[in-house]
Amino acid sequence: MTNSNLDQAAADLGMGGNLAPEADDSGYRKRMERRQEVQRQRVEERNREKGLILVFTGQGKGKTTAGLGLVLRTLGHGERVAIVQFIKGGWEPGEARALKAFGDQVVWHALGEGFTWETQNRQRDQQLVGEAWQTALSYLRDSQVKLVLLDELNVALKLGYIEADTVIAGLQERPELCHVAVTGRGAPKDLIEAADLVTEMTLVHHPFREQGVKAQAGIEF
Repeated sequence: MTNSNLDQAAADLGMGGNLAPEADDSGYRKRMERRQEVQRQRVEERNREKGLILVFTGQGKGKTTAGLGLVLRTLGHGERVAIVQFIKGGWEPGEARALKAFGDQVVWHALGEGFTWETQNRQRDQQLVGEAWQTALSYLRDSQVKLVLLDELNVALKLGYIEADTVIAGLQERPELCHVAVTGRGAPKDLIEAADLVTEMTLVHHPFREQGVKAQAGIEF
């Protein structure tokens, strides 16, 4: 079977559980045996490795959290990680404190001075974004770094403080097996098209907007 046929076969066989149509155990087992074989073939035929561009965007919460999950996973494999935060700065969030336990296996740069309504200075904001980008490039070009997290870079792109073409060109300078995760609302179309994985967080409920709940330690920072 081709990859697309295998994908369709997997979709047709389904996830199992109570979603499967078979009422008897024997029929269900046969379905899951077929599903197992299809999955084995799917995994066997997809054996490439490459450095990925992963974009986490959208109005919902969880974009930075997703990027930090990749950071923790990569560190767990003994690899080096670099984190460059755009826009954000001026405080030390819980994750920065926790990651100190990994020593020089991870580097963290918070190179902004806060949100636009806090800084109130477009020229200064743009200057800091430019400096953060130069820092990011130094890690994107480093063959010893397995993952680079560019937190809130999408926001800097949306605000017009850096061009998408500049970012995409920089991402292409990475070593072959270096991954990069880009977070923030408003990822531009060109970056989305260049990415290998794009996840859009959808806002359904938010306690700040709906209940007046303030930002809390361990949840927002």
